[in-house]
Amino acid sequence: MNKAQLVEAIADKLGGRQQAADAVDAVLDAIVRATVAGDRVSVTGFGSFEKVDRPARYARNPQTGERVRVKKTSVPRFRAGQGFKDLVSGTKKLPKGGEVSVKKAPKGSLTGGASATVKKAAAKKATTAKKAAAKTTAAKKVTAKKSTPTAKKAAVKSTPTAKKATATAKKATTAKKTTATAKKTTAAAKKTAPAAKKVTAATKAPAKKTATRKATAKKTTARKQ
Repeated sequence: MNKAQLVEAIADKLGGRQQAADAVDAVLDAIVRATVAGDRVSVTGFGSFEKVDRPARYARNPQTGERVRVKKTSVPRFRAGQGFKDLVSGTKKLPKGGEVSVKKAPKGSLTGGASATVKKAAAKKATTAKKAAAKTTAAKKVTAKKSTPTAKKAAVKSTPTAKKATATAKKATTAKKTTATAKKTTAAAKKTAPAAKKVTAATKAPAKKTATRKATAKKTTARKQ
């Protein structure tokens, strides 16, 4: 039975072929979307659809027998429910008229129960963490971009100030050197002053003796006359 035959089989029960086609499309679309998203679609008594991850492995080409590496992949898997298995195996008989009875699914079975709920929560947390990390990274990049021009401007502004400070320091150093030289000159002058005084005193002493001698000679000459 293909899809068209399935639609024809339920058309009378749903009031027309179009309604049946829409119903089949809606059911299949819901199952496919949920399975692709990683959810487990379970219908009690019928079976469950789920996504299974297969790791990378080695297989053999049936035609050549050559060993081939198969990449990691995901495949859909259908597991028949116990009621479906019993009907197929003949343990239970199909009803002659009406629809095959399917027991009402317990709460959570359509989404895979507790394990599927835990998987969903983990997936949501991982997605949230990834988004938060991406936002943080983007914010850091924007902050870095904004801070770079500011740092450049600050460096440009600080350069003239640094030059002025260097020139002031040079001037202060030159002033200190000049002051030290002046102090040394003053000290040398102070040391030279006593020597000059001694020389002056020594010069004055012979002059006084000469004057005394001249005065004595004059007196002697006057007495002789």
